[in-house]
Amino acid sequence: MKYLRTLVLIVFVLFISCSSARTVKRISTTETTDLSGRWNDTDARLVAEKMIKDMLSRVWLTNFMKAKGKNPTVIVGNIRNMSSEHVNMEVFVKDIEREIINSGQVQFVASKEERTGIREEREDQQSYSSLETAKRLGQEIGADYVLIGTFKSIADVIEGKKAILYSVDLELIDVEKNLKVWIGNKKIKKLIEQAGYRW
Repeated sequence: MKYLRTLVLIVFVLFISCSSARTVKRISTTETTDLSGRWNDTDARLVAEKMIKDMLSRVWLTNFMKAKGKNPTVIVGNIRNMSSEHVNMEVFVKDIEREIINSGQVQFVASKEERTGIREEREDQQSYSSLETAKRLGQEIGADYVLIGTFKSIADVIEGKKAILYSVDLELIDVEKNLKVWIGNKKIKKLIEQAGYRW
């Protein structure tokens, strides 16, 4: 009887360990992954790349450089998630910032939150750093343009099928004149099918 219980326990442990086996494989961060069909890191990266490429190819940039003789300074403002999904907008915003900075076509200003921390450091340097190394106050560069936008989604669902449309709208606005100089839109549509499942 004791051996039978031990045998049953071993079989049970083997069954549980085999049925819950998990494998992990490292993949490239640029590889497309779409497990759930929801907005993901691939969508954020691709949309940021395409929208910023479009923004920097438009006439507002040429006009500014002709008029001012320098590259414009841009800041990313509020990009609101108005979709029904919880989306980490910070990942998307960082992808946008990266594309803008790496283009080399514009200067880029730190965000409001980042500037607050940097100002505190600069003020601290006035008291505790040497005169030669302390950074001066009042030397910040103001943004010429602010990029704002919205993130929306629409879902169409029937048993076992779900179509989701993601729509990102971005607008570039002249800070001094409140003029919109560029408006961009990028849409992604996904069809998710799962047999025998009600959404």
